[in-house]
Amino acid sequence: MDKFLLQQQVLARLADDLRQTEEAARVAHETATHEENIAENKYDTLGLEAAYLATGQARRAEAIREAIAHWRQFRPRDYDESLGIQVGALVCLVDAHDRQQQLFLGPEGGSMKLGSGAELVQVISSQAPLGQALLGKREGDEVALHVAPARLQFEVLRVQ
Repeated sequence: MDKFLLQQQVLARLADDLRQTEEAARVAHETATHEENIAENKYDTLGLEAAYLATGQARRAEAIREAIAHWRQFRPRDYDESLGIQVGALVCLVDAHDRQQQLFLGPEGGSMKLGSGAELVQVISSQAPLGQALLGKREGDEVALHVAPARLQFEVLRVQ
């Protein structure tokens, strides 16, 4: 599986998310400032609600821009057994029911599922609970994660 190709897919998805978020912010701003939405009394809050929405969308757009910058600077490296799993690793986990999942450990802001051929790859950051649990692990190691109220357990099957 090509890590560079996965990175390009993440960047394309983030760019699409950014376009949608910026459009939503623009529409909310136009709604907030439209003359028909000027409050006539204290209970008329459509303009105020649209302004809050526009602010939230603008913040979301800024977060996506930061994620894009992190992913553009990101250079996935080959797996180094001596360091264990690090950011940039492509990891195959298996659970107690023999279900496998592919994970690509990347920088912040890229939590998404991508298709790579016939396989699905879950992109997670090292700040995610599972990402933190994976750091430093090697093939054959067990990874346990508490997700209230359950305890999830995996084995690291392969790392690239």
